[in-house]
Amino acid sequence: MASEKFDRYLKLLFDNKPPGDVVKVESMRTSMDRVGGRLPEGVTGTPAVVGGVPGEWISTDDADEASVVLYLHGGGYVAGSVDSHRNLLGHLAQAMGCRVFAADYRLAPEHPFPAGLDDAIAAYRAIVADGVEPSRIAISGDSAGGGLTVATLLALRDAGDELPGAALPISPWIDLQGTGESMVTRADADPMVTPGSLAIIGGMYLGAEGDPTNPLASPIHADMAGLPPMLIHVGDAEVLLDDSVRLAAMVEAAGGEAVLEVWPEMVHVWHSSAGFVPEADQAIARIAEFARPLIGL
Repeated sequence: MASEKFDRYLKLLFDNKPPGDVVKVESMRTSMDRVGGRLPEGVTGTPAVVGGVPGEWISTDDADEASVVLYLHGGGYVAGSVDSHRNLLGHLAQAMGCRVFAADYRLAPEHPFPAGLDDAIAAYRAIVADGVEPSRIAISGDSAGGGLTVATLLALRDAGDELPGAALPISPWIDLQGTGESMVTRADADPMVTPGSLAIIGGMYLGAEGDPTNPLASPIHADMAGLPPMLIHVGDAEVLLDDSVRLAAMVEAAGGEAVLEVWPEMVHVWHSSAGFVPEADQAIARIAEFARPLIGL
């Protein structure tokens, strides 16, 4: 059974569920930034440009400088920022005990695919060039940022870069065509994401000439061989559930390690309610438990 705090959080989400067939990008950006919270006590944010990509270093005073999490925020590739994820980022930095670089990669429709992917790759390479061993880096992200996490790994692998020590996608969106069964079976249960809105913003991300089967835009079409150990978190009550289920199966079929954790009753990126909802705190603690040994912590 979910906690009472989660039940209250869920009611708030349903009370504010967006329409399924209308996307107003500026309104989406404003509302996401407004509800992103603030850094928890003891965590600081320092604006920075890494590899030409603006963002923010999130860390505690005793953070291990030798390990880094590169974080790619969600927001459907059209919204999201450090501000929209500040609470989640702060709790992740606390749990991991290392620096987190939150990348403000370029957004569609002004900057369609592959602009965001190019920025994620540039940030990773700059962190490595600054002296951080790839094996001591984890790449993480939620929703679109979870899909971008996987795409970044694929692009780095194909380019011959040394890959990070761990990957941590949260509720990843890896199928821009929306072919998963959960797009139908979880539509009523999901208070945050609708198939209609995903179709609209997916088109914005791809652009007029974009191909939804390009594996670097929709990793569901990719060869997953050679990727680092991966922990995938997804809620049972979200339309993107099958994206995670299929991702894990594909990684394992390619000989990799993918730990899929489907959290009962949880919704899309419930981690964002850390500090308020116990299930979110537990999920972030679980991410740290998995990732810390893999990146030398």
